[in-house]
Amino acid sequence: MPLYIHALACAFGLGSWVSINGLWVELPLIVNVLSEGWDLPSYLTVIIQLANLGPLLVTLAHKFCPGRLREHLVIYAVLSIGVVACVLLAVFWKNTTVILGQPRSTAFFILTFFLALVDCTSSVTFLPFMMQLPAKYITTYFIGEGLSGLVPGLVALAQGVGMSKCVNVSHVSDNLTEPGPPIFIVETQYLPPNFSTEIFFSFLAVMTAISLGSFIILNRMPRTFELSTENLVPDSDAVATVCRGLEGPVDLNPKTNSPEEEEKMRSTVLLSKPLHSGYQLAFIYFMVLWVNGATNGLLPSVQTFSCMPYGNIAYHLSAALSAVANPVACIIAMFYPKRSLVFLGILCLLGSVFGGYNMAMAAMSPCPLLQDTPLGNAIIVLSWVFFTGLLSYVKVMVGVILRDRSHSALVWCGAAVQAGSLLGSVIMFPLVNIYHLFQSGDACNTICSL
Repeated sequence: MPLYIHALACAFGLGSWVSINGLWVELPLIVNVLSEGWDLPSYLTVIIQLANLGPLLVTLAHKFCPGRLREHLVIYAVLSIGVVACVLLAVFWKNTTVILGQPRSTAFFILTFFLALVDCTSSVTFLPFMMQLPAKYITTYFIGEGLSGLVPGLVALAQGVGMSKCVNVSHVSDNLTEPGPPIFIVETQYLPPNFSTEIFFSFLAVMTAISLGSFIILNRMPRTFELSTENLVPDSDAVATVCRGLEGPVDLNPKTNSPEEEEKMRSTVLLSKPLHSGYQLAFIYFMVLWVNGATNGLLPSVQTFSCMPYGNIAYHLSAALSAVANPVACIIAMFYPKRSLVFLGILCLLGSVFGGYNMAMAAMSPCPLLQDTPLGNAIIVLSWVFFTGLLSYVKVMVGVILRDRSHSALVWCGAAVQAGSLLGSVIMFPLVNIYHLFQSGDACNTICSL
Protein backbone atom coordinates (compact mmCIF):
# COMPACT_ATOMS: atom_id res chain seq x y z
CA MET A 1 0.00 0.00 0.00
CA PRO A 2 1.18 3.59 -0.56
CA LEU A 3 3.30 5.20 2.13
CA TYR A 4 0.90 8.10 2.48
CA ILE A 5 -1.69 5.81 4.11
CA HIS A 6 0.80 5.21 6.91
CA ALA A 7 1.20 8.97 7.25
CA LEU A 8 -2.57 9.43 7.36
CA ALA A 9 -2.99 6.71 10.00
CA CYS A 10 -0.24 8.27 12.11
CA ALA A 11 -1.76 11.76 11.81
CA PHE A 12 -5.17 10.36 12.70
CA GLY A 13 -3.79 8.78 15.87
CA LEU A 14 -2.07 12.06 16.76
CA GLY A 15 -5.45 13.65 17.45
CA SER A 16 -6.44 11.09 20.09
CA TRP A 17 -5.01 12.77 23.20
CA VAL A 18 -3.05 15.77 21.90
CA SER A 19 -5.43 18.36 23.40
CA ILE A 20 -5.43 17.17 27.02
CA ASN A 21 -1.72 16.37 26.94
CA GLY A 22 -1.16 19.88 25.60
CA LEU A 23 -3.17 21.42 28.44
CA TRP A 24 -1.13 19.64 31.08
CA VAL A 25 2.23 20.73 29.69
CA GLU A 26 0.96 24.33 29.33
CA LEU A 27 -0.15 24.58 32.96
CA PRO A 28 3.14 26.16 34.17
CA LEU A 29 2.20 29.25 32.16
CA ILE A 30 -1.56 29.12 32.79
CA VAL A 31 -1.50 28.87 36.60
CA ASN A 32 0.21 32.27 36.83
CA VAL A 33 -2.65 33.94 34.95
CA LEU A 34 -5.95 32.27 35.88
CA SER A 35 -7.66 33.11 39.15
CA GLU A 36 -7.55 29.53 40.50
CA GLY A 37 -3.75 29.70 40.61
CA TRP A 38 -2.07 26.63 42.05
CA ASP A 39 -5.45 24.94 42.64
CA LEU A 40 -6.08 24.71 38.89
CA PRO A 41 -4.77 21.13 38.31
CA SER A 42 -7.18 19.72 40.92
CA TYR A 43 -10.09 21.20 38.94
CA LEU A 44 -8.77 19.70 35.70
CA THR A 45 -8.54 16.17 37.11
CA VAL A 46 -12.22 16.27 38.08
CA ILE A 47 -13.29 17.79 34.73
CA ILE A 48 -11.43 15.10 32.81
CA GLN A 49 -13.16 12.39 34.85
CA LEU A 50 -16.55 13.95 34.11
CA ALA A 51 -15.71 13.79 30.40
CA ASN A 52 -15.87 9.98 30.58
CA LEU A 53 -19.55 10.58 29.89
CA GLY A 54 -18.61 10.35 26.19
CA PRO A 55 -17.25 6.78 26.26
CA LEU A 56 -20.13 5.79 28.53
CA LEU A 57 -22.70 7.00 26.01
CA VAL A 58 -20.92 5.22 23.15
CA THR A 59 -20.78 2.01 25.17
CA LEU A 60 -24.48 2.23 26.04
CA ALA A 61 -25.31 2.85 22.38
CA HIS A 62 -23.44 -0.32 21.39
CA LYS A 63 -25.17 -2.23 24.18
CA PHE A 64 -28.77 -1.22 23.60
CA CYS A 65 -28.68 -0.30 19.91
CA PRO A 66 -26.20 -2.75 18.40
CA GLY A 67 -25.23 -1.97 14.85
CA ARG A 68 -26.99 1.39 14.76
CA LEU A 69 -24.19 3.66 15.94
CA ARG A 70 -22.23 5.05 13.00
CA GLU A 71 -18.77 5.49 14.42
CA HIS A 72 -17.47 7.57 11.53
CA LEU A 73 -20.13 10.21 12.29
CA VAL A 74 -19.10 10.20 15.96
CA ILE A 75 -15.46 10.70 14.94
CA TYR A 76 -16.42 13.57 12.62
CA ALA A 77 -18.32 15.18 15.49
CA VAL A 78 -15.71 14.80 18.23
CA LEU A 79 -12.76 15.96 16.09
CA SER A 80 -14.75 18.95 14.83
CA ILE A 81 -15.62 19.81 18.43
CA GLY A 82 -11.93 19.50 19.29
CA VAL A 83 -10.86 21.94 16.59
CA VAL A 84 -13.52 24.49 17.57
CA ALA A 85 -12.74 24.13 21.28
CA CYS A 86 -9.01 24.69 20.71
CA VAL A 87 -9.69 27.80 18.62
CA LEU A 88 -12.07 29.18 21.25
CA LEU A 89 -9.57 28.34 23.96
CA ALA A 90 -6.90 30.40 22.21
CA VAL A 91 -9.28 33.37 22.26
CA PHE A 92 -11.19 33.09 25.55
CA TRP A 93 -8.94 31.13 27.93
CA LYS A 94 -8.29 34.19 30.12
CA ASN A 95 -11.95 35.19 30.45
CA THR A 96 -13.46 34.90 33.93
CA THR A 97 -16.89 35.29 35.46
CA VAL A 98 -17.81 36.12 39.06
CA ILE A 99 -19.48 33.22 40.88
CA LEU A 100 -20.38 33.61 44.56
CA GLY A 101 -18.19 36.68 44.74
CA GLN A 102 -15.11 34.91 43.36
CA PRO A 103 -13.70 35.15 39.82
CA ARG A 104 -13.78 31.76 38.12
CA SER A 105 -12.27 30.62 34.83
CA THR A 106 -15.57 29.31 33.51
CA ALA A 107 -14.63 29.62 29.84
CA PHE A 108 -11.43 27.66 30.39
CA PHE A 109 -13.25 24.94 32.36
CA ILE A 110 -16.09 24.54 29.84
CA LEU A 111 -13.73 24.33 26.87
CA THR A 112 -11.46 21.94 28.77
CA PHE A 113 -14.47 19.67 29.36
CA PHE A 114 -15.17 19.52 25.62
CA LEU A 115 -11.51 18.79 24.85
CA ALA A 116 -11.51 16.01 27.44
CA LEU A 117 -14.79 14.72 25.97
CA VAL A 118 -13.10 14.49 22.56
CA ASP A 119 -10.03 12.68 23.85
CA CYS A 120 -11.90 10.27 26.11
CA THR A 121 -14.37 9.38 23.36
CA SER A 122 -11.49 8.71 20.96
CA SER A 123 -10.52 5.69 23.07
CA VAL A 124 -13.71 3.85 22.04
CA THR A 125 -14.16 5.11 18.46
CA PHE A 126 -10.78 5.57 16.75
CA LEU A 127 -9.50 2.02 17.04
CA PRO A 128 -12.72 0.33 15.80
CA PHE A 129 -12.48 2.52 12.70
CA MET A 130 -8.83 1.57 12.17
CA MET A 131 -9.83 -2.10 12.19
CA GLN A 132 -11.28 -1.52 8.74
CA LEU A 133 -7.73 -1.08 7.41
CA PRO A 134 -5.06 -3.75 7.03
CA ALA A 135 -3.33 -4.71 10.26
CA LYS A 136 -0.01 -3.03 9.41
CA TYR A 137 -1.69 0.37 9.68
CA ILE A 138 -2.83 -0.35 13.23
CA THR A 139 0.78 -0.16 14.41
CA THR A 140 1.20 3.15 12.59
CA TYR A 141 -1.93 4.44 14.32
CA PHE A 142 -0.47 3.48 17.71
CA ILE A 143 2.70 5.39 16.84
CA GLY A 144 0.59 8.48 16.18
CA GLU A 145 -1.26 7.90 19.46
CA GLY A 146 2.06 7.90 21.28
CA LEU A 147 3.11 11.07 19.50
CA SER A 148 -0.01 12.77 20.91
CA GLY A 149 1.84 12.89 24.22
CA LEU A 150 5.35 13.35 22.88
CA VAL A 151 4.78 16.23 20.45
CA PRO A 152 3.09 18.64 22.92
CA GLY A 153 5.85 17.97 25.44
CA LEU A 154 8.57 18.78 22.92
CA VAL A 155 6.74 21.91 21.75
CA ALA A 156 6.36 23.02 25.37
CA LEU A 157 10.11 22.56 25.88
CA ALA A 158 10.72 24.75 22.82
CA GLN A 159 8.25 27.31 24.14
CA GLY A 160 10.14 27.64 27.40
CA VAL A 161 8.82 29.48 30.40
CA GLY A 162 9.30 33.09 31.34
CA MET A 163 11.81 33.95 34.05
CA SER A 164 10.30 35.63 37.11
CA LYS A 165 11.54 38.83 38.69
CA CYS A 166 10.58 40.82 41.77
CA VAL A 167 9.39 44.35 41.13
CA ASN A 168 8.48 47.16 43.56
CA VAL A 169 4.99 48.35 42.65
CA SER A 170 3.44 51.46 44.21
CA HIS A 171 -0.24 51.54 45.17
CA VAL A 172 -1.97 54.87 45.83
CA SER A 173 -4.93 55.12 48.20
CA ASP A 174 -8.37 55.43 46.58
CA ASN A 175 -9.41 58.02 49.15
CA LEU A 176 -9.36 61.30 47.17
CA THR A 177 -10.14 63.56 50.17
CA GLU A 178 -7.27 62.30 52.31
CA PRO A 179 -4.73 60.72 49.96
CA GLY A 180 -2.02 58.94 51.85
CA PRO A 181 1.53 58.21 50.83
CA PRO A 182 2.00 55.58 48.15
CA ILE A 183 2.45 52.04 49.39
CA PHE A 184 5.20 49.97 47.83
CA ILE A 185 4.55 46.24 47.44
CA VAL A 186 6.90 43.64 46.02
CA GLU A 187 5.17 41.68 43.24
CA THR A 188 6.28 38.78 41.07
CA GLN A 189 6.31 39.48 37.36
CA TYR A 190 6.88 36.82 34.74
CA LEU A 191 8.73 37.53 31.53
CA PRO A 192 7.05 36.16 28.40
CA PRO A 193 8.10 32.76 26.98
CA ASN A 194 9.41 32.21 23.47
CA PHE A 195 5.83 32.21 22.15
CA SER A 196 2.50 32.86 23.83
CA THR A 197 -0.11 30.51 25.23
CA GLU A 198 -2.48 31.61 22.48
CA ILE A 199 -0.04 30.34 19.86
CA PHE A 200 0.30 27.04 21.73
CA PHE A 201 -3.47 26.54 21.78
CA SER A 202 -3.56 27.42 18.08
CA PHE A 203 -0.94 24.73 17.54
CA LEU A 204 -3.23 22.23 19.30
CA ALA A 205 -6.07 23.32 16.99
CA VAL A 206 -3.85 22.72 13.95
CA MET A 207 -2.87 19.25 15.22
CA THR A 208 -6.52 18.33 15.79
CA ALA A 209 -7.44 19.71 12.35
CA ILE A 210 -4.70 17.58 10.77
CA SER A 211 -6.15 14.54 12.52
CA LEU A 212 -9.63 15.44 11.24
CA GLY A 213 -8.35 15.93 7.68
CA SER A 214 -6.53 12.60 7.81
CA PHE A 215 -9.70 10.86 8.98
CA ILE A 216 -11.74 12.42 6.18
CA ILE A 217 -9.29 11.10 3.59
CA LEU A 218 -9.09 7.65 5.20
CA ASN A 219 -12.87 7.39 5.47
CA ARG A 220 -13.42 8.33 1.82
CA MET A 221 -10.75 6.02 0.45
CA PRO A 222 -12.21 3.24 -1.71
CA ARG A 223 -11.93 -0.12 0.04
CA THR A 224 -10.34 -1.76 -2.98
CA PHE A 225 -7.73 -3.53 -0.89
CA GLU A 226 -8.46 -6.78 0.89
CA LEU A 227 -8.84 -6.42 4.61
CA SER A 228 -6.14 -8.17 6.56
CA THR A 229 -7.04 -11.34 8.40
CA GLU A 230 -3.88 -11.49 10.45
CA ASN A 231 -3.89 -10.89 14.20
CA LEU A 232 -4.36 -7.16 14.69
CA VAL A 233 -2.86 -7.19 18.14
CA PRO A 234 0.36 -9.14 18.47
CA ASP A 235 2.41 -8.65 21.63
CA SER A 236 3.90 -5.32 20.56
CA ASP A 237 0.55 -3.92 19.44
CA ALA A 238 -1.09 -5.09 22.63
CA VAL A 239 1.40 -2.99 24.54
CA ALA A 240 0.56 0.01 22.43
CA THR A 241 -3.18 -0.54 22.87
CA VAL A 242 -3.00 -0.80 26.64
CA CYS A 243 -0.76 2.25 26.66
CA ARG A 244 -3.81 4.40 25.90
CA GLY A 245 -7.34 3.25 26.47
CA LEU A 246 -7.15 -0.47 27.36
CA GLU A 247 -9.64 -1.49 24.69
CA GLY A 248 -10.90 -5.05 24.38
CA PRO A 249 -9.13 -7.61 22.23
CA VAL A 250 -9.67 -7.61 18.51
CA ASP A 251 -11.90 -10.35 17.21
CA LEU A 252 -11.35 -11.09 13.54
CA ASN A 253 -11.67 -14.31 11.59
CA PRO A 254 -8.41 -16.23 11.59
CA LYS A 255 -6.64 -17.37 8.49
CA THR A 256 -8.03 -20.48 6.88
CA ASN A 257 -6.05 -23.48 8.06
CA SER A 258 -6.49 -27.21 7.99
CA PRO A 259 -8.26 -28.84 10.97
CA GLU A 260 -4.94 -30.26 12.21
CA GLU A 261 -3.28 -26.86 12.13
CA GLU A 262 -6.23 -25.24 13.88
CA GLU A 263 -6.18 -27.86 16.62
CA LYS A 264 -2.46 -27.37 17.07
CA MET A 265 -2.84 -23.61 17.28
CA ARG A 266 -5.70 -23.98 19.77
CA SER A 267 -3.60 -26.26 21.95
CA THR A 268 -0.70 -23.81 21.82
CA VAL A 269 -2.96 -20.97 22.92
CA LEU A 270 -4.37 -23.01 25.79
CA LEU A 271 -0.94 -24.04 26.96
CA SER A 272 0.42 -20.49 26.82
CA LYS A 273 -2.58 -18.96 28.59
CA PRO A 274 -1.27 -17.50 31.85
CA LEU A 275 -2.75 -18.85 35.05
CA HIS A 276 -2.83 -16.70 38.16
CA SER A 277 -4.05 -17.50 41.62
CA GLY A 278 -6.72 -15.46 43.34
CA TYR A 279 -4.09 -13.61 45.38
CA GLN A 280 -2.09 -12.80 42.25
CA LEU A 281 -5.17 -11.47 40.48
CA ALA A 282 -6.04 -9.37 43.52
CA PHE A 283 -2.50 -7.97 43.49
CA ILE A 284 -2.75 -7.20 39.77
CA TYR A 285 -6.03 -5.34 40.14
CA PHE A 286 -4.70 -3.51 43.18
CA MET A 287 -1.77 -2.29 41.09
CA VAL A 288 -4.17 -1.15 38.36
CA LEU A 289 -6.28 0.73 40.91
CA TRP A 290 -3.31 2.30 42.68
CA VAL A 291 -1.24 3.22 39.62
CA ASN A 292 -4.12 4.95 37.86
CA GLY A 293 -5.29 6.63 41.04
CA ALA A 294 -1.80 8.02 41.59
CA THR A 295 -1.01 9.06 38.01
CA ASN A 296 -4.46 10.36 37.02
CA GLY A 297 -5.78 11.83 40.27
CA LEU A 298 -3.67 12.05 43.39
CA LEU A 299 -0.37 13.47 42.13
CA PRO A 300 -1.49 15.63 39.17
CA SER A 301 -3.78 17.56 41.54
CA VAL A 302 -0.79 18.78 43.58
CA GLN A 303 1.93 19.07 40.95
CA THR A 304 1.88 22.85 41.22
CA PHE A 305 2.43 22.69 44.99
CA SER A 306 5.34 20.28 44.67
CA CYS A 307 7.10 22.07 41.78
CA MET A 308 6.27 25.80 41.86
CA PRO A 309 8.17 26.50 45.11
CA TYR A 310 11.30 25.48 43.20
CA GLY A 311 10.52 27.99 40.46
CA ASN A 312 8.61 28.21 37.25
CA ILE A 313 11.38 26.51 35.27
CA ALA A 314 11.31 23.45 37.55
CA TYR A 315 7.54 23.16 37.12
CA HIS A 316 7.84 23.62 33.37
CA LEU A 317 10.48 20.90 33.02
CA SER A 318 8.56 18.53 35.31
CA ALA A 319 5.36 18.88 33.28
CA ALA A 320 6.99 18.69 29.85
CA LEU A 321 9.43 15.86 30.60
CA SER A 322 6.73 13.84 32.37
CA ALA A 323 4.62 14.10 29.24
CA VAL A 324 7.58 12.78 27.24
CA ALA A 325 8.28 10.01 29.78
CA ASN A 326 4.86 8.43 29.28
CA PRO A 327 5.23 7.48 25.57
CA VAL A 328 8.89 6.60 26.14
CA ALA A 329 7.84 4.11 28.83
CA CYS A 330 5.31 2.62 26.40
CA ILE A 331 8.00 2.21 23.75
CA ILE A 332 10.30 0.52 26.28
CA ALA A 333 7.47 -1.82 27.27
CA MET A 334 6.93 -2.67 23.61
CA PHE A 335 10.52 -3.80 23.05
CA TYR A 336 11.40 -5.03 26.56
CA PRO A 337 8.24 -6.51 28.09
CA LYS A 338 8.60 -8.03 31.57
CA ARG A 339 5.56 -9.86 32.93
CA SER A 340 7.00 -10.96 36.27
CA LEU A 341 4.67 -9.80 39.02
CA VAL A 342 7.60 -9.48 41.40
CA PHE A 343 9.41 -7.21 38.95
CA LEU A 344 6.30 -5.14 38.31
CA GLY A 345 5.65 -4.91 42.05
CA ILE A 346 9.16 -3.58 42.61
CA LEU A 347 8.71 -0.98 39.84
CA CYS A 348 5.35 -0.01 41.34
CA LEU A 349 6.98 0.41 44.74
CA LEU A 350 9.82 2.52 43.30
CA GLY A 351 7.38 4.70 41.39
CA SER A 352 5.31 5.10 44.55
CA VAL A 353 8.42 6.20 46.44
CA PHE A 354 9.01 8.96 43.89
CA GLY A 355 5.31 9.82 44.10
CA GLY A 356 5.56 9.94 47.89
CA TYR A 357 8.46 12.38 47.64
CA ASN A 358 6.42 14.57 45.27
CA MET A 359 3.45 14.49 47.65
CA ALA A 360 5.67 15.29 50.63
CA MET A 361 7.14 18.32 48.86
CA ALA A 362 3.59 19.45 48.00
CA ALA A 363 2.57 19.12 51.66
CA MET A 364 5.61 21.20 52.69
CA SER A 365 4.74 23.95 50.17
CA PRO A 366 5.64 26.78 49.98
CA CYS A 367 8.87 25.78 51.77
CA PRO A 368 9.94 22.30 50.58
CA LEU A 369 13.31 20.66 51.06
CA LEU A 370 16.34 22.04 49.22
CA GLN A 371 14.43 25.06 47.98
CA ASP A 372 16.44 27.60 45.93
CA THR A 373 19.21 25.07 45.29
CA PRO A 374 20.14 23.44 41.97
CA LEU A 375 20.09 20.03 43.68
CA GLY A 376 16.52 20.52 44.89
CA ASN A 377 15.39 21.61 41.43
CA ALA A 378 17.03 18.60 39.78
CA ILE A 379 15.59 16.14 42.30
CA ILE A 380 11.99 17.34 41.95
CA VAL A 381 12.18 17.25 38.13
CA LEU A 382 13.73 13.76 38.08
CA SER A 383 11.30 12.55 40.72
CA TRP A 384 8.33 13.50 38.56
CA VAL A 385 9.90 11.96 35.45
CA PHE A 386 10.67 8.64 37.17
CA PHE A 387 7.28 8.60 38.90
CA THR A 388 5.52 8.95 35.55
CA GLY A 389 7.84 6.63 33.62
CA LEU A 390 7.92 3.73 36.10
CA LEU A 391 4.19 3.67 36.77
CA SER A 392 3.43 4.05 33.05
CA TYR A 393 5.51 0.91 32.37
CA VAL A 394 3.65 -0.95 35.13
CA LYS A 395 0.31 0.26 33.77
CA VAL A 396 1.11 -1.06 30.29
CA MET A 397 2.44 -4.44 31.34
CA VAL A 398 -0.39 -5.13 33.78
CA GLY A 399 -2.84 -4.37 31.00
CA VAL A 400 -1.02 -6.76 28.67
CA ILE A 401 -1.16 -9.52 31.29
CA LEU A 402 -4.90 -9.11 31.73
CA ARG A 403 -5.42 -8.82 27.98
CA ASP A 404 -3.82 -12.20 27.42
CA ARG A 405 -5.95 -13.72 30.18
CA SER A 406 -9.45 -12.99 28.87
CA HIS A 407 -11.76 -10.32 27.55
CA SER A 408 -13.64 -10.10 30.86
CA ALA A 409 -10.37 -9.60 32.73
CA LEU A 410 -9.59 -6.62 30.52
CA VAL A 411 -13.09 -5.24 31.04
CA TRP A 412 -12.56 -5.35 34.80
CA CYS A 413 -9.16 -3.78 34.23
CA GLY A 414 -10.84 -0.86 32.47
CA ALA A 415 -13.29 -0.55 35.37
CA ALA A 416 -10.39 -0.48 37.83
CA VAL A 417 -8.64 2.18 35.72
CA GLN A 418 -11.68 4.45 35.83
CA ALA A 419 -12.38 3.72 39.49
CA GLY A 420 -8.81 4.52 40.52
CA SER A 421 -8.69 7.71 38.46
CA LEU A 422 -12.05 8.89 39.78
CA LEU A 423 -11.19 7.99 43.38
CA GLY A 424 -7.89 9.86 43.25
CA SER A 425 -9.52 12.97 41.80
CA VAL A 426 -12.42 12.96 44.26
CA ILE A 427 -10.09 12.52 47.25
CA MET A 428 -7.76 15.35 46.28
CA PHE A 429 -10.32 17.96 45.21
CA PRO A 430 -11.68 18.74 48.70
CA LEU A 431 -8.23 18.50 50.27
CA VAL A 432 -6.93 21.15 47.87
CA ASN A 433 -9.93 23.44 47.38
CA ILE A 434 -12.02 23.09 50.56
CA TYR A 435 -9.67 22.19 53.41
CA HIS A 436 -6.66 23.95 51.82
CA LEU A 437 -4.14 21.43 53.13
CA PHE A 438 -1.69 22.55 50.46
CA GLN A 439 -0.47 26.14 50.58
CA SER A 440 0.63 28.26 47.63
CA GLY A 441 3.43 30.79 47.85
CA ASP A 442 5.10 33.65 46.07
CA ALA A 443 8.72 33.68 45.01
CA CYS A 444 9.16 37.30 46.09
CA ASN A 445 7.17 37.41 49.32
CA THR A 446 7.43 33.92 50.84
CA ILE A 447 10.01 33.79 53.62
CA CYS A 448 11.10 30.31 54.66
CA SER A 449 12.96 29.82 57.91
CA LEU A 450 16.05 27.66 57.80
